[in-house]
Amino acid sequence: MNWILEGHKEAQTPQTVSEGRTELSVLMPCLNEAETLATCIRKAQKAIDDLGVVGEVIIADNGSTDGSPEIAASLGARVIHVAEKGYGSALLGGIKAARGKYIIMGDADDSYDFTKLDPFLEKLRAGYDLVMGNRFKGGIAPQAMPPLHRYLGNPVLTGIGRLFFKSPCGDFHCGLRGFSKAAIQRLDLRTTGMEFASETVVKASLHGLRITEVPTTLSIDGRSRPPHLRSWRDGWRHLRFLLLYSPRWLFLYPGLFLMLLGALVSGWLLVGPRVVEGVTLDVHTLLYAAVAIIIGYQTVIFAIFTKVFAITEGLLPEDPRLTTLFRHIKLEIGIIAGSLLFVGGIALSVYALSFWSATSFGPLDPSRTLRLVIPAATLITLGLQTMLSSFFLSILGLKRR
Repeated sequence: MNWILEGHKEAQTPQTVSEGRTELSVLMPCLNEAETLATCIRKAQKAIDDLGVVGEVIIADNGSTDGSPEIAASLGARVIHVAEKGYGSALLGGIKAARGKYIIMGDADDSYDFTKLDPFLEKLRAGYDLVMGNRFKGGIAPQAMPPLHRYLGNPVLTGIGRLFFKSPCGDFHCGLRGFSKAAIQRLDLRTTGMEFASETVVKASLHGLRITEVPTTLSIDGRSRPPHLRSWRDGWRHLRFLLLYSPRWLFLYPGLFLMLLGALVSGWLLVGPRVVEGVTLDVHTLLYAAVAIIIGYQTVIFAIFTKVFAITEGLLPEDPRLTTLFRHIKLEIGIIAGSLLFVGGIALSVYALSFWSATSFGPLDPSRTLRLVIPAATLITLGLQTMLSSFFLSILGLKRR
């Protein structure tokens, strides 16, 4: 991913000095924010003055056509032009260009109070790597957040994020947040759209960064145009990101549930038909139970594939449990285990064939023979899956440049 940083204009004020001495960068992504940008910049500059820190205001412009870059430059802010479109792209470009040891980012629509940055800086100085604002604790002005976001979108996505990644954050999508530049760059953030907000919190949680939050307020934004955010589209992008970064919840747990359910039902029906409140469950139900085992097993394998690929590509941190597992279970073990399952299925098939032979290969009782054939076919399938998956995992695990 490339960012084109060009034509940024710097005002030689006390806030914009050499990188080695700058403590705080206030970063705002910008796409046609002429109505509110000046207000946000002045508030941020006032906060820097009140805090008595060496700081700067950076506007990461993402292709504005309403004069926003000129407004920012006239007020002494650094303007960074980011060619690649997207909320995440703008922020990544701004983070790369920031001179400060700490960065506090916020939207340029005047919905966040940039004069109240001292709680963020205090936590950052105390050693926290990521300091999130929490609008639900600080207060949300009437009509500042649509009911769909306030009562469904944010609580659901935040709840999923806390469950999946054990994050302490109570507001995953607060636009006002601070972080250590060095710590956040180590995360190798990659998303270019609105899901950047989730990626920051997810990766910080997975990599064990020190995270805290402070109450912050949300006001009605000062724009006359609609926001760039699209509720359902961007909500789905956030949810998709959370699922893709959690193979455990997307694949592993559903797969294990299907396998357990299929195994229990299969074991229950192998001895013969069962009657439940007048309904007879026979080999037809047994067949669906076997399918559940196979699908569940494949889903568990997908979880392992995804985890290994994400780790080798640097998308997820190393998992010590997975490393220990693969230290003891290598390609040869997988081939042996798959071969045993396959041979077991063939042996059971031969046993079923002997019953057919006893009838001179005539008609059979399906209720009896399918109780052998279905488990046999299941074992053959699982055995082949195990052997082929072992080879594929070995390919995924190859060291490559």
